[in-house]
Amino acid sequence: MSHQNAKNTTQNPKELENGMVRGLQNRHVQLIAIAGTIGTGLFLGAGRSISLTGPSIIIVYLLTGLFMFWMMRAMGEMLYHDPDQHTFINFITKYIGKEWGYFAGWSYWVSVIFLGMAEITAIAKYVQYWFPSWPAWIIQIVFLLILGSVNLIAVRVFGEAEFWFAMIKIIAILALIATAIFMLLTGFKTSQGPVSFANISKGFEMFPNGWMKFLMSFQMVFFAYQAIEFVGITVSETQNPRKVLPKAIQEIPMRIVIFYVGALIAIMTIFPWRALPSDTSPFVMVFKLAGIKWAAALINFVVLTSAASALNSPLYSTGRHLYQLANEAPNQFMKRFKIGTLSKTGVPSKAIIFSAIVIAISAFINVLPGIKDAFALITASSSGVYIAIYVLTMLAHLKYRKSNDFMADGYLMPHYKILNPITIIFMVFVFITLFLQDSTYIGAIGATIWIAAFGFYSKFKFKKQ
Repeated sequence: MSHQNAKNTTQNPKELENGMVRGLQNRHVQLIAIAGTIGTGLFLGAGRSISLTGPSIIIVYLLTGLFMFWMMRAMGEMLYHDPDQHTFINFITKYIGKEWGYFAGWSYWVSVIFLGMAEITAIAKYVQYWFPSWPAWIIQIVFLLILGSVNLIAVRVFGEAEFWFAMIKIIAILALIATAIFMLLTGFKTSQGPVSFANISKGFEMFPNGWMKFLMSFQMVFFAYQAIEFVGITVSETQNPRKVLPKAIQEIPMRIVIFYVGALIAIMTIFPWRALPSDTSPFVMVFKLAGIKWAAALINFVVLTSAASALNSPLYSTGRHLYQLANEAPNQFMKRFKIGTLSKTGVPSKAIIFSAIVIAISAFINVLPGIKDAFALITASSSGVYIAIYVLTMLAHLKYRKSNDFMADGYLMPHYKILNPITIIFMVFVFITLFLQDSTYIGAIGATIWIAAFGFYSKFKFKKQ
């Protein structure tokens, strides 16, 4: 596509030549990425995150956020050049080769499918907090039908749903921060002593539990940022993408860092971090201290909407990726069921429905004995594969910079010759840290096997063609 043609295409506010509809505004793009990134891990797992390495966890969040920002700048540069691509995976195909595009496309689809399965499992648990007698599989199917319908109507409807899901999370985080500020200003005392920044600074150590625990925290924090790349999926359905994209990429990582770091600082000012239980939601504890007796129910509602958002986004993402795969590397199944077609509203409805059916399988296999451990293995494996896809994206960017497509007046990644390789090294480092923890090392082995086996298959498949 020429530079001029790209401009002409992107100026159409309604529909692209490929049939996709530009129904997403800047606020949708911003909140979709935030909703996809900030998940239940913050609301339920912040205590565990802090207990791992204490106040230095803030440094880990800031460093990881910086590397994710550089990855987004690399991705953003390519998307700015050609914003009509269905997803960022297209650039891997274009600049590294069809075999790696095929590998990345299917790997990403499978990884996000498993994340969707994990979230639908979580949704049932949160609903059963209020209705313990309701069967889990019925809850899962109902939520899947509702969110599937939201995705099928029109991209704008999905955007609105994700916007409000994200707003609930953001309000909860801001409420926590505001509560901490109020306690600080009023000299509030808890059962652990006064609320103070001294709870963070007093006796500060970089490695309070050893440098190994500090290193282990990187993989946990890295996965807290996972799904930030959703900007690279929404761009083909975003109004005026060349204006929205740079703004979104500049602001989204910064806002996520502020929300994460702000929440962690708020928690640690209220509770001395060594006294913070790792198995209890700090949000529940803080709001109870503030006199909100129904804090547990409130946070359960927040994590329920968080999980619903985390299911809504995979439905959107997997639908777009399957649609892309059906057009780039179709098979008989995809042709028969018209997976590579769009609805009248410009939505890849057949691809969304198929992805939803695959996710729905989890509603029935969850009742099988030992499946909980299997899901833990699968989700950890998918996380490792996620890193491989990020690395391929960075390599595609390096190839793009050396190609004839390079747009010198585009949205350029600064100092790419240094920052791009450093970002790749960081991601490899995070992958290695997966082997350091009992809960993730089997998943890391699974990811390694998948990358090697499916990578070989992809190379072999396209070598024959």
